[in-house]
Amino acid sequence: MTEALPPGPLLAYYGDDFTGSAAVMEVMSFAGLDSVMFLRPPSPERLAAFANRRCIGIAGIARSKPPAWMDEYLPPIFAALAGIGAPVIHYKVCSTFDSAPGIGSIGRAIDLGVATLAPAFVPLVVAAPAIGRYQLFGNLFAAVAGVGHRLDRHPVMARHPVTPMDEADLARHLARQTTRRIGLIDLPTLQQGKAQAALDALQGEDAPVIVIDGVDEPSLAAAGALIWQNRQACRLVAGSQGIEYALVAHWRQAGLIPRSPPAMRVAPVERIAVVSGSCSPVTAGQIVHAQQNGFAALRLDATRAVDPIAWQAECGRATAAALDALGQGTSPLVFTAEGPDDPAVPALTEACRSAGAEMAEVNDRIGAGLGTILGAILDTSGLGRALIAGGDTSGHATLALGVDALSAIAEIAPGSPLCRAYADDARRDGLELALKGGQIGGVDYFSAVRAGGPIEQA
Repeated sequence: MTEALPPGPLLAYYGDDFTGSAAVMEVMSFAGLDSVMFLRPPSPERLAAFANRRCIGIAGIARSKPPAWMDEYLPPIFAALAGIGAPVIHYKVCSTFDSAPGIGSIGRAIDLGVATLAPAFVPLVVAAPAIGRYQLFGNLFAAVAGVGHRLDRHPVMARHPVTPMDEADLARHLARQTTRRIGLIDLPTLQQGKAQAALDALQGEDAPVIVIDGVDEPSLAAAGALIWQNRQACRLVAGSQGIEYALVAHWRQAGLIPRSPPAMRVAPVERIAVVSGSCSPVTAGQIVHAQQNGFAALRLDATRAVDPIAWQAECGRATAAALDALGQGTSPLVFTAEGPDDPAVPALTEACRSAGAEMAEVNDRIGAGLGTILGAILDTSGLGRALIAGGDTSGHATLALGVDALSAIAEIAPGSPLCRAYADDARRDGLELALKGGQIGGVDYFSAVRAGGPIEQA
């Protein structure tokens, strides 16, 4: 008799940043598995309204927080995920493994999850070929503009201002964050059908982390089979949306879900509102393209965020400029920097140093300010579609909007769908919102959001 997927939720997850959390929902939704992502732990009543979803997630901000914050906030999150009753619980991390011992520690998060959920082992899958992430012999590679880079030589991640990657071997990188034993199931082992035997040999009483390679759909399907067939023992998994790509690949291969569900798209709109706190060169290229295609790029002086009063005035100025741009028939795009080489990046660092301000606190203020700007634009203009660029920015800005849940409604680019927002505030409920990580999307991503789906290239 053919195996069937169990009823109810198949997967519950917590994402350590907002854009990455949306990517999990995207993979499951576009595989035909209805999903919802809450922006804060839901009440039992709120959860009951979405009890029929196959994937239920909670978006978070752990990627930008220290271990002490995790110690306080993550155990209740893991307990809440366990209460959903899904057979797989996923701690979702960035596909470029953004983390360090003192900030966004994936090792600390795994340790807290093990203490709460008591799995026999923790599979770790970061590879996601659909967005240019590949892992071979434990080393992570990420593509930029179609060119692959080992993570410690990546033009962005090797220079990340908060969590620079100087180690591409994920086991070595993770070992700085946890004393837990870390094992590897490499690509040849997957290809030779020996993954289960390797897993059996690696297991022990110490609940090790098992890093699993992946470079293509067959290797991801093998990883997904290993997780699904051992779900009662592992229960807790960690990694990027590669976890969901792996499970979906296995379920398709096993005939448990359709191979090609219908594509999801929505109607185009004339104008959207965009705010960006991303310093990525990918986002920089998207800003340039947007300016050439009906967007008005409006620079926000982030250095003024070191002073709350000055920052409030700067946000008001930017809001007025954005509304003026709308009045002239363009889509406003409020941004803080155009890539890592923008002078605005070191200027912010120097402003924080001169004012004796904590960079983390100032960044939180910038993210919330961008959300306030976006909310004011939407309230005044009546626009129904918006975009927030930047992983950490998306978390603070979306919370500032008062949105409490999202579901994917249209495919834009792998990793960043267009979503339908849910909120108690009628002005926000039904808003169409895209959250874009710094490294995600093609050069025409902003235009694609406006168009309601990928733009056909001539």
